[in-house]
Amino acid sequence: MTEFDLIRRYFTRDTPNALLGVGDDAALLKVSEGYVLAVSSDMLVSGTHFLPDADPFLLGHKTLAVNLSDMAAMGATPRWATLALALPDATPVKGTPLDTRPAAGLGADESWLEKFSAGFFALAQQYGVELVGGDTTRGPLNLCVTIFGEVPARQALRRSGAQLGDEVWVSGTLGDAALALAHLQGRIQLSDAEYAACAPALHQPQPRVALGLELRNIANSAIDISDGLLADLGHILEASKLAASINFSALPVSPTLRDHLQQALGKQCALSGGDDYELCFTAPIAHHGELQNISARLKLPLTCIGKIVAGTGCLVHDAAGNPIHMETSGYEHFR
Repeated sequence: MTEFDLIRRYFTRDTPNALLGVGDDAALLKVSEGYVLAVSSDMLVSGTHFLPDADPFLLGHKTLAVNLSDMAAMGATPRWATLALALPDATPVKGTPLDTRPAAGLGADESWLEKFSAGFFALAQQYGVELVGGDTTRGPLNLCVTIFGEVPARQALRRSGAQLGDEVWVSGTLGDAALALAHLQGRIQLSDAEYAACAPALHQPQPRVALGLELRNIANSAIDISDGLLADLGHILEASKLAASINFSALPVSPTLRDHLQQALGKQCALSGGDDYELCFTAPIAHHGELQNISARLKLPLTCIGKIVAGTGCLVHDAAGNPIHMETSGYEHFR
């Protein structure tokens, strides 16, 4: 199977909302009048962001979901995406270096590709995203999406807009993805029922696009939680030149994680575990009731966990006001 066979068979779909999609040197896109383009890229690398034996359908879902989450954090409507794949050979020739194998074909696993593309396009269809281009090559498994969205001019959510006195909110629950990963890595032993309860957060995160759209003209700042609450809220605080006071007991966690919160690992999962892909945002207290209404309308928990204060950094305390210190604030790619 050549590179172009692979693209035609697994990654070519109709793109009625693009002037030109897959098949040329570049896609041609037209942004709606009065809107600006929001663009983001995320790369997932085997062994770093997912396990080599990850379910390909769920991996296809997650590859797009983490990019949709970036659109949600900007208050943007996702429209188009490109996908670049580095694919290992399904049956490598023993003792033959990759760079000496024939360049014309990709010996990729077609069953894997079928499931991966099915997971990718199922989520793309759900959010109206068109795949308009990309690239394929041979190499260690690497998945990179660039996503394009539209947001009304001057309504994009940013990290730099937090204001003194804002409430700090998060969507959904925190820490389940990190707890599931800790189980897979042997750092904690969960029961089968516990793992089944938290695994979907790791393998099939749900991007909060609808929430992002609702937060236009309500939130002063927003970010998606990919590296951990403390790390990502820290980006808002740094960009806004302010601090935050966070009540640990207010953090929304699942019953599974709550059973482990007395352990250091449990606290780490909730505060700095990463891979949540929930939204963290700040908003004036005057919008508190409106946010509760949005939560009910979307059937999505929204929890106020603290407030923006003067100073620098993120201060976490328990219900009695005692400080809680963490060794790390979140995942760091080059640590």
